[in-house]
Amino acid sequence: MKALILVGGFGTRLHPLTLNFPKPLVDFANKPIVLHQIEALKEVGVTEVILAINYQPEVMISFLKDFEDKLGIKIRCSQETEPLGTAGPLALARDKLVDGSGEPFFVLNCDVISEYPFAELIQFHKSHGGEATIMVTKVDEPSKYGVVVMDEDSGRRVDRFVEKPEVFVGNKINAGIYLLNPSVLDRIELRPTSMEKEVFPKIASDKLLYAMVLPGFWMDIGQPEDYITGQRLYLDSLRKKASTKLAAGPHIVGNVLIHENAVIGEGCIIGPDVVIGPECVIESGVTLSRCTVMRGVLIKEQACVSSSIIGWHSRIGQRAQIENTTIGEGAHVFDKVHINGGVVLPHEEIKSSILSPG
Repeated sequence: MKALILVGGFGTRLHPLTLNFPKPLVDFANKPIVLHQIEALKEVGVTEVILAINYQPEVMISFLKDFEDKLGIKIRCSQETEPLGTAGPLALARDKLVDGSGEPFFVLNCDVISEYPFAELIQFHKSHGGEATIMVTKVDEPSKYGVVVMDEDSGRRVDRFVEKPEVFVGNKINAGIYLLNPSVLDRIELRPTSMEKEVFPKIASDKLLYAMVLPGFWMDIGQPEDYITGQRLYLDSLRKKASTKLAAGPHIVGNVLIHENAVIGEGCIIGPDVVIGPECVIESGVTLSRCTVMRGVLIKEQACVSSSIIGWHSRIGQRAQIENTTIGEGAHVFDKVHINGGVVLPHEEIKSSILSPG
């Protein structure tokens, strides 16, 4: 089987992290976002992954080459010269996706994190005999999204899509994970096209589109606040699986993931919902909660970080307070500086407090 991952463009919603790295290579739980998906695809027999990308393909391929060899899976890029939306990239990659086997192929949005129940999706797709399957997830406030309305008789065939409904029509939204028959490619022209607004409604009108409710958690982690929420859901999922990957000890509160070569000082309070990457040094008396600390970060004594993402190789000074902030690669926050709601560009030096978003 094959899979296409919609990588997209510049990842502006995740700035400043994506100023230095393509979005799929940004770490999530100590692993590039896209690698979570590739590993899950490999587990269900996918042998080739195509990355639909229009930004820094050479960086992507160079980085993923090692993983290609380790996982025994082929990884290729399909590069857009102009933005093609969410369906156009499938037409562009047609020759890479179609191999004459007639097997369906996966399509994923790279921003999506979940438990990736691909084996169940394959079984569901083969059971209904339609042309396409989309995964849907239940939400508490469907009026914020485009809702997928199911056929009342079957309960699993898609009847129609309603964009941000003002009255309740359902609580299931598109989760950005699809399994499609090759015939779907015949419906897509090589131009900027939307799967959600153009292609799927046509398949639904032909009564060939089905939806499977995604079990477990789901989150689009394409912007910092959702990234932090997605991390909490991911760590909670690890806990439910009784994972030995989670940290334990008197200084740990709730779900915490710490890389084996990170150094943690005495008297720290870490958690809940914290990820600490490789080569990090967390000095004594530091408090961390609801945050990601990426590779090579130094956090000095008695600093406090909450609801924030600390980018690679940054330095956080003594008694600094970082809240609701995203810090780019190699930045330096000086001692006793307080940042609340800031965005710190890569390699910036912050010597005075920022107490309002900016």
